[in-house]
Amino acid sequence: MEKHWKSVIHRSICDYFFEAQAKAANPNDVPPVITTPHHYLINIYRNQLYVIAVVMTEVPPLFVIEFLHRVIDTFEDYFTECTESTIKDNYVIVYELLDEMLDDGYPAVMEPNVLREIIKPPSLLRKLQDQIMGESTSVSEVLPTGQLSNVPWRRMGVKYTNNEAYFDVIEEIDAIIDKSGSTVFAEVQGYIDCLVKLTGMPDLTLSFVNPRLLDDISFHPCVRFKRWESEKILSFVPPDGSFRLISYHIGAQYIAAIPVYIRHHISFRETGQGKLDITVGPKQTMGKPIENVILEIPFSKSVLNVMLTVNQGKYSFDPVTKVMTWDVGRIDSTKLPSIRGTIKLQSGCPAPDSNPIISVSDFLTYLSCDT
Repeated sequence: MEKHWKSVIHRSICDYFFEAQAKAANPNDVPPVITTPHHYLINIYRNQLYVIAVVMTEVPPLFVIEFLHRVIDTFEDYFTECTESTIKDNYVIVYELLDEMLDDGYPAVMEPNVLREIIKPPSLLRKLQDQIMGESTSVSEVLPTGQLSNVPWRRMGVKYTNNEAYFDVIEEIDAIIDKSGSTVFAEVQGYIDCLVKLTGMPDLTLSFVNPRLLDDISFHPCVRFKRWESEKILSFVPPDGSFRLISYHIGAQYIAAIPVYIRHHISFRETGQGKLDITVGPKQTMGKPIENVILEIPFSKSVLNVMLTVNQGKYSFDPVTKVMTWDVGRIDSTKLPSIRGTIKLQSGCPAPDSNPIISVSDFLTYLSCDT
């Protein structure tokens, strides 16, 4: 699928991308920026799809990469998921969205709530109506009211019976913990996602206990940047509906609180077998329930199979990649989840020189509502 704006570029330009793709060991190893004699190919890989932007002049690569991610986010907002099949099923809407999101090669309408006023989302009722009435476009003939104001990200005349606003604070911690449980390295990538359903033109403020921790901050256009610079307070007129207010980074110089601890014992013997015993528990300092905990262990190629028993959740072992995945679920401090059993090695293969790295991902439930 291709879409052109300023000028038509021959499809052979993609040969440079296909060459880079053939050299990559896996899809994520394709260079994000590929230089050609007259163009730059900037690409992202998401949901087993490549999205490529062909640029004729030098531009900040991160600017284009962010736009491509916004395109995928918009498709997911419209079609629930962005896959090859959903794009094929909604070809017309995809082209209409690209027409509105990019105008003469420059980003234009990027807000989901404004796009929904311009282009109606797909539905079964609308498909039946298009077939009966013979309509082939879902573009509205009326320009959204927000486009005519100085707050283009919010439509005017919004009314709700119940006024409510939800803020989800999502933090991803990338940490290295030694065998004694001490944190060697930890970085945090955080986001604040909002769902705002407020009448009229609300003006909100949000403050942090210690804003000095935040670094490499990216704001939604609705945030008043000058007030943040002077007072470190987020002041904004929010869009109507879902949006990402801010993304930030907390460096390794600040000690991040790790929500879980792991007690583990993995050993191998020369008899062709090994033992595994792992227990996962919550840190008492967090004070919040921990859910959707997933533990992954990539074993060495000498491991043939694992025979384990769990007291909670379920586990699986991939004999090709040698990755054992344990879906723990919710951690209850009264009964700690554990997994134990034996590891079978391939005959004739020596025992691994070192223990594998245990990877843990978890989701903390923080529910907050401001009415």
